[in-house]
Amino acid sequence: MIKVLFICHGNICRSPMSEFMFKDMVSKLGIEDKFYIESAAVSSEEIGNPVYPPAKRRLAKEGISCEGKRARKMTRADYDSYDYLIAMEQYNLDRLFRITGGDPEGKVHLLLDFTERKGDIADPWYTGDFDTTFNDIKDGLNGFLKYLGFRTEDK
Repeated sequence: MIKVLFICHGNICRSPMSEFMFKDMVSKLGIEDKFYIESAAVSSEEIGNPVYPPAKRRLAKEGISCEGKRARKMTRADYDSYDYLIAMEQYNLDRLFRITGGDPEGKVHLLLDFTERKGDIADPWYTGDFDTTFNDIKDGLNGFLKYLGFRTEDK
């Protein structure tokens, strides 16, 4: 089983969007039994809060539910528990490395590193642009699946 942890600042926008979009993708591909997928924050300020309503609405527009998700902060133990820790932006990586003490096993990546256009996924909390964030995440998730050797629908 491939264990994946998606990470953003507060675990209320980008990382839960990634978590539930990826769960939906692997389910539609019939490979959900090959994955364990979660998300977490690198900060404490949103711990226990639900997915941010505009992020939740953007997922629902695609028929994806994130009901019951509550923000949690990642821990040092997560590094040992997951095969891939995938952050949304460089700032998240910097905070993640403070928590884990580094990446000796090469498990940490930026989501867009799995695409041809490297970089950060903008935080829609600030931009208000949940469509662009959704599309960037989708591109990254398709690239990640290809990286792992799975066929994607690429839609």
